[in-house]
Amino acid sequence: MLTERVVPFRAGDGLQCNLIHVQGDTPARKGPVLLVHGAGVRANIFRAPTKLNFVEFLVQQGYDVWLENWRASIDLTPNLWTLDQAALYDHPEAVKLIVRETGCQALKAVIHCQGSTSFMMSAVAGLVPQVKTILSNAVSLHPIVPRASIAKSKVALPLVRLLTPYLNPRWGVSAPTFAAKLISLIVRLTHHECRNQVCKQVSFTYGSGFPALWRHENLNEDTHEWLKQEFAHVPIRFFDQIMRCVHAGHLVSVEGKPGLPADFVAQKPQTDARFAFFAGRLNRCFLPESQEKTYDYFNAQRTEYHSLYVLPSYSHLDVFMGKNSAEDIFPLMLAELERRN
Repeated sequence: MLTERVVPFRAGDGLQCNLIHVQGDTPARKGPVLLVHGAGVRANIFRAPTKLNFVEFLVQQGYDVWLENWRASIDLTPNLWTLDQAALYDHPEAVKLIVRETGCQALKAVIHCQGSTSFMMSAVAGLVPQVKTILSNAVSLHPIVPRASIAKSKVALPLVRLLTPYLNPRWGVSAPTFAAKLISLIVRLTHHECRNQVCKQVSFTYGSGFPALWRHENLNEDTHEWLKQEFAHVPIRFFDQIMRCVHAGHLVSVEGKPGLPADFVAQKPQTDARFAFFAGRLNRCFLPESQEKTYDYFNAQRTEYHSLYVLPSYSHLDVFMGKNSAEDIFPLMLAELERRN
């Protein structure tokens, strides 16, 4: 049986965030692992209703598990966040809190999507030196998206920005405003891949696939239904930043904040962490070339140190919530967590 406690912390700019500390019946015999979710979801995204979810798996293996609700979390007050803010203010404070709480001077992290891009910014800027092993899923330093996503962003973003500062896949269940009703109508007219309206809104919001973030055949029915509660507000401002990064070919900062480089590949990374990059071959949000290019970048810095896994039958989030992920993928991640640096 798992127990959990919520540990609040204030980000560097004062925003209230939290960590969820999950433990098993017996004390963890291994060190702390930080899990960092993506955009417009929450820490709970790692706890899908599968036969063995990722959090349960890590606890079974003896790890001390910490889930971060950073400023993109739907459990927090909606805010017009940027990757810069998360990198500079959220992740470093979360890491420091885990060090204080556990007494461990080194920890590991599993980072996903925009949790991965923003945490990678923290790492490359030297802001999380305590993190020595980092497993990244889907995208990190080099975001590459399908051409259809670029075309859609050019047409849709200017129009949507006039209507609303946020998108919200839950509008598929309840559309409270004119903008929500209009966008929901567009999704109903263009997406016919399933009957789950939130699932379809997720694909409209985050990619160019049908669906974009998972393969339906990889999800059990309970998970497909559970997803209705796991997505909510995401600011249009985020899409502006990520498309700037896509056009630049790598992560760039947009706010010019001291402590972050303007270009995250223009200088040697300020981290000695070992990275393991994971990518679903069928991902229609960020193409697997995203992770392949970042692996090549780090491999050029230090050869035969980092790792890359391209997962042939997986997409984006089904890497963590797939009905067979515990057999297909989690052992690969475990091996990377336990590999000596």
